[in-house]
Amino acid sequence: MKSSYKRLGDFIHKIDVRNKNSQNIKLLGLSMTKKFRPHASNIIGTDLSRYKIVDHWQFACDFMSTIRVRKLPVVLQKNDEQIIVSPAYTAFEVIDSNELHPEYLMMWFRREEFDRYAYFCCDSAVRGGFNWDELCDVKLPVPSIDKQREIVKEYNTIVNRIKLIEEINQKLEETAQALYKHWFVDFEFPNENGQPYKSSGGKMVYNNELDKNIPEVWEVKAYTEVVELKGGGTPRTTEPTFWGGNIPFFTPKDIDDSYYCLITEKYITGAGLDNCSSKLYPKNTVFVTARGTVGAISLAGSPMAMNQSCYAILGNDIIGAYYIHQLTLETIKSLKKEAVGAVFKALVTKDFEGKKVLDPGKVLSKAYDSKITPIYDTLLNNSKQINALKKLTDLVLQKISKVESIQTTETT
Repeated sequence: MKSSYKRLGDFIHKIDVRNKNSQNIKLLGLSMTKKFRPHASNIIGTDLSRYKIVDHWQFACDFMSTIRVRKLPVVLQKNDEQIIVSPAYTAFEVIDSNELHPEYLMMWFRREEFDRYAYFCCDSAVRGGFNWDELCDVKLPVPSIDKQREIVKEYNTIVNRIKLIEEINQKLEETAQALYKHWFVDFEFPNENGQPYKSSGGKMVYNNELDKNIPEVWEVKAYTEVVELKGGGTPRTTEPTFWGGNIPFFTPKDIDDSYYCLITEKYITGAGLDNCSSKLYPKNTVFVTARGTVGAISLAGSPMAMNQSCYAILGNDIIGAYYIHQLTLETIKSLKKEAVGAVFKALVTKDFEGKKVLDPGKVLSKAYDSKITPIYDTLLNNSKQINALKKLTDLVLQKISKVESIQTTETT
């Protein structure tokens, strides 16, 4: 019986095209989610002629990160434009797309099993890394090109649906932020007659602490006087009865681009919760990362515990959760601005205690929550849809490993 598994190196080759003329081409990095991302480094004075050009249907990968992040950051450039990437990255392409579809190959790279294999090679290698030769030695099923296109089409149908919902969520998030700015930054919240406060002649008074005019009845307080700031903790990792339960355990690794966190990498048991300093925080708790990816923000999509690398920020009967979320987004943005010239390495309680914010009072903050609730409800429901669709993409990715049995059935 002939196997449909083939050596990857027979289908790909390296490319090394440099930006010799220092063209003004977009510089991108690689994310752990196998997407291109804006570069994070300061390139002022950098010789961009050494950087590698990646064209349409070409790949870029970062072999050096595999042992650190337990994944191979590898991305396919699907857009019809050239980009440049770090000269430390490896660029390659499929030799003949009529034999191996580039998107089919990218699907293989997205499989958890592939990343586990890449990390295993790092762990067992004398050099401690996954490299080009090892990538070329990877075996994968290569069915007929028609079958590859069929699988890619099925996958892209789901991915495009996810992208559409994500775009809807992005607009909803922008709407929520715009309303917050309109009410609490521009001071155009509705007055007792439903008219915009400031432009309708609402009384403004000068505030020395903020060095600007603010609505007459508003107060300036420390951020921690407006919200409840709580901490987290981690159950003992050597105790198996504390782990693998049904309580989501939020850590900085669970941050993504959406407002809501619904699924966490780790889960703990009731015993684990009872034996750590974290509480079970309610749905809509605002989580802020204090270390690692500092200042990232996420909303709990369900009751969750949290580790010690984050803060849990709560509203109360006076101030609603959605107002707290928007206030926190603005507060973190302000803290980051103030950190210009310094390294934003960590957030400590004193950072929040020393941050002055405006308190519009319970009536207005609750009015904002009431106004914005339908948007947040839709964001949460859309996020649930996205998670369900992502599970479908996982099923399609799993289908790739079964192609050989499908091929065998078709030929018998």
